[in-house]
Amino acid sequence: MKNSSIAALFLGAAIIFYACENDIEKIKAFSSPENLPVIEAQNFETLFTDSGQIRYSLKAPKLLRFKNDGKEFIEFPEGMHLVQYDAKQKIISSLTADYAKQFLKDRKWEAKNNVVATNAQGDTLKTEHLFWEEKTGKIYTDDFVKIIRPDQIITGVGFTSDQYIQKWKIKDLKGTIFLAVDNKKKKEEEAPPTTEQNNKTDKPQSFKRPLKFEK
Repeated sequence: MKNSSIAALFLGAAIIFYACENDIEKIKAFSSPENLPVIEAQNFETLFTDSGQIRYSLKAPKLLRFKNDGKEFIEFPEGMHLVQYDAKQKIISSLTADYAKQFLKDRKWEAKNNVVATNAQGDTLKTEHLFWEEKTGKIYTDDFVKIIRPDQIITGVGFTSDQYIQKWKIKDLKGTIFLAVDNKKKKEEEAPPTTEQNNKTDKPQSFKRPLKFEK
């Protein structure tokens, strides 16, 4: 009986030691410098330029940059807002998401959770998962998508497009809802401003100047 108690005691101690050893290994792996970001920034805001012209603006509450096993990527754990401009500094597309990742070597972006993309015409794409490849200028997803346009709402599964969301295709179309457009209201909104409106001047606004980086 006494031997049985001693054996049970040693067995219990061995189990506890094994469990603690596993926990220690997990802690070591988690706290390893290889798993920690090399750069961390809060309230990040920057501009990407090409030949002196602004092409993209990026804002994110938090930015983390990692270098693991030769792979380098940037993570936006609290979301980001990316805007693309043409040569005349006009917004031609935008992308927001609650989480995003940028793979620097592959020049590829991955956006997740509440992803919203818009084009120059005001069309809006909504999905939960989206990829953007800078090299090919393509965006795509295999998830459910909803495209909202001024006169219709289109839903489906699977989506491919150019990065400006001008030439797009839904793989599995689920349905289209046509919306009534108030042409009278639209004409009033598009009408030129009156003399009284032209004479109004807005107070100058101050903007925080972000850092500029050459692409």
